[in-house]
Amino acid sequence: MLQPHHDGSALHVSTLTPALGETVRVRLRIPVAHDTPLEVLVRSNPDREPFFNKAVHIGSVGAYDWWEAEIRVANPVHRYRWLVHYESGHTDWINQEGVQGIETRDDADFALVAHEPPPAWATDAVLYQVFPDRFARSADADRHPVPAWAQRADWDEPVIGSGPGVSTQLYGGDLPGIEAHLDHLVELGATVLYLTPVFPGASNHRYNASTFDHVDPLLGGDEALVSLVEAAHARGLKVLGDLTSNHTGDTHAWFVAAQGDATAPERDFYYFHEGGTYAAWLGHGSLPKLNWNSQELRDRFIEGPDSVVGKWLRPPYSFDGWRIDVANMTGRYEADDLNAEVRQIIRRTMIDINPDTLLLGESTNDATDDFQGDAWHGAMTYANFTRPVWGWLSVPGSAAFGGLGMARSVIPSYTGVDLHAQHQRFIAGIPWRTRLHNMNALDTHDTPRFATNALPGAVPAALGMAVSLPGIPVVWAGDELGLTGVNGEDSRTPMPWESLAEHADSIELYRELLALRAAQPALRGGGMRWLHVGEEVLVWVRECAESSVLCVAARGFYDVVLEEGDVWLEGEPERLFGDGGVSLFGDSGLRLTGAGPAFAAWSLPGVEVPSTDDHEELAQQALLDENASQDAALSHGEPAAPTLTAAWSKDTVLPEPADPLVE
Repeated sequence: MLQPHHDGSALHVSTLTPALGETVRVRLRIPVAHDTPLEVLVRSNPDREPFFNKAVHIGSVGAYDWWEAEIRVANPVHRYRWLVHYESGHTDWINQEGVQGIETRDDADFALVAHEPPPAWATDAVLYQVFPDRFARSADADRHPVPAWAQRADWDEPVIGSGPGVSTQLYGGDLPGIEAHLDHLVELGATVLYLTPVFPGASNHRYNASTFDHVDPLLGGDEALVSLVEAAHARGLKVLGDLTSNHTGDTHAWFVAAQGDATAPERDFYYFHEGGTYAAWLGHGSLPKLNWNSQELRDRFIEGPDSVVGKWLRPPYSFDGWRIDVANMTGRYEADDLNAEVRQIIRRTMIDINPDTLLLGESTNDATDDFQGDAWHGAMTYANFTRPVWGWLSVPGSAAFGGLGMARSVIPSYTGVDLHAQHQRFIAGIPWRTRLHNMNALDTHDTPRFATNALPGAVPAALGMAVSLPGIPVVWAGDELGLTGVNGEDSRTPMPWESLAEHADSIELYRELLALRAAQPALRGGGMRWLHVGEEVLVWVRECAESSVLCVAARGFYDVVLEEGDVWLEGEPERLFGDGGVSLFGDSGLRLTGAGPAFAAWSLPGVEVPSTDDHEELAQQALLDENASQDAALSHGEPAAPTLTAAWSKDTVLPEPADPLVE
């Protein structure tokens, strides 16, 4: 059944980068064959007080009537939802959870975000994640002395996946080794190289930094980073660094000074308790937690061009942004919650140095509260994409062995209905603009590899979802080769460069699907409509004015009928990927058939939106419609509804409510 639709994308919002105080036009499409609308309203929430604007009918295209209203952006995150009253007496509330028959919560409303926007290049991004110790060794790597903490391993030696040696096994990958293989990233279709930490630390993962002042000599030092970033930029690649804002290592110069002298300024950088104990990440003493109450810490680490955040964004290093480790815990300890202050300072520093930079934050579970657009541009999270996709496309009963934000447990077995429900639950509170920059990761360096537990043949279906649902696809180095690993440490396998030919089919799959995303504007920034949700198959369409893409992800056999008007057609859809069947009936009906696990995509025409650029006409029409509504109410002996303005302003005064609708 066709439903009213709005998703916050450019098809439905006149700008995704509004300024505070700017008037934005928002649009709702309602099926022509639906119940006849009596009144279409958009309910804003300026200063957390409900306010209703009247929408006007601006035209019909295909199976949909389009309605438009104006909203003045009164707050940096300005929430709104749609309310439609029909002649039948039925009411629809439309928010990011979908179409509801009863009033909805504010935290799932759409949102216009007036904070500084993400860089334009980020919407097109494909991240390729590299763990430097395991990606590639240069000829210089053999000349680096082995530090006392490390156990040298040969490149083809098995990874220690648990127990002693997990963090000390050193394969010797370095930055010149990464630079030598940048063409692999470009040919695959990646646009962003994301490096896990490059600062020294007494471990192979380097999340226990001993300093942020220079690049680990084991990786080639500062000069190697400059060379790598320059080479990446020359190939059109962006480069993201990785920072731990929640903790340092216990060998960090700041912590050593803090432990050695209770009067040292660095003492305030950490949470020390009586007796010399201190707060640490999940109780691990090697990772002492930072106390962001300290202004000195802020000055050194995150605030200003000479801070750690600022230094590595400036030439000659020129990082294009940061991924922040344990962003969800940063600044939070017992009675303290400084998370918003810290993330906003980080972003202000980035804007002052180079506003064309990206800021992503790790948040392993519900990322809603922190990801409203005030700093983080997107979340490295698992709740809305990774976990539900694993639940649907993994072998039932597979062990998770930690990672994915879960304890050691069995991966839950989901139907497609469950996947959709969990996905919608965890994206419903996140503004559309932020949602476009969340990381769609099948796995990362902290999780098992997806292929380890995937149903036979399920990788194309999962990867197809990663490239075609809103968000930034992530390739964890080695995924394109079909590598496996039962937990995060076990998945950090050195890249087998000598045997790439053995993985040609898997590499080609990644190239094809990443190229599909690159070629289709709708898959990068287009709107999103679910068309069918079933236990074995999910169907959706990504839409923009230039073109649309119909997508099918299936676990088993499917036979789905899309009713006439569900999608806009001009002849038979053009196949873009996959082997699923598609046949037309009537004027614009489609029947989709096939067997999974599989992913398929077809090209469709772009969505035509009726245009109304005349704001005066919009306002006048709103007034005419309002008068007609009032006259109709009076003719039936009903009390008149209060006047609703076409565009809100701070000087507007509403009359006393005459109807519970506007209370």
